Amino acid sequence: MSQIKLTTPLYSSIVEKLRIGQRALLSGIIYTAEEEAHKKMVESLRKNEKLPFPIAYQVLFYVSFSPVKPGHMCGSAGPSNGEKFDPYTPLLIDHGVKGMIGKGSRSPEVINALKKHKAVYFAAVGGASALIASSVKSCRVIAYPELGDEAVCELVVKDLPVIVVNDVLGGDLYAESAKIYTSK
Repeated sequence: MSQIKLTTPLYSSIVEKLRIGQRALLSGIIYTAEEEAHKKMVESLRKNEKLPFPIAYQVLFYVSFSPVKPGHMCGSAGPSNGEKFDPYTPLLIDHGVKGMIGKGSRSPEVINALKKHKAVYFAAVGGASALIASSVKSCRVIAYPELGDEAVCELVVKDLPVIVVNDVLGGDLYAESAKIYTSK
């Protein structure tokens, strides 16, 4: 599969064409959201409260940053394990999130929500945090500043390298890759 360019927001018509193993360069606005931010977002949605930033057709990036060096937009950006967000993800997908970026596998409940609502899970390469950070063109806190390092940031990214891990067909790149080695 060839590498494609994607620009946020992501609409179903775009997401429906993505398949596991496909490499992409993602550009546009994405939102960082670690575990404490996910808790606050889900609490708000369960109370029928409006979130402080739009999530429909958006991409959430599970990421933690190292301290910012002078002259840089952000510190090195390491993707977080998506599994710890699984309790929150189906509700966020139900409210319009079209993509998530992290590392590691997802639960059957998340994979089912991706299929049902036409969303996708991307992996960013762990260990390539300086490369990931070089794709960040701007970074600003937009929600939950009281969470410090876990506040939601709006990132403008250009050509952030990602790979499709879970697609709208229920495909799972990690499971498919493991079959190659278990069949021998």
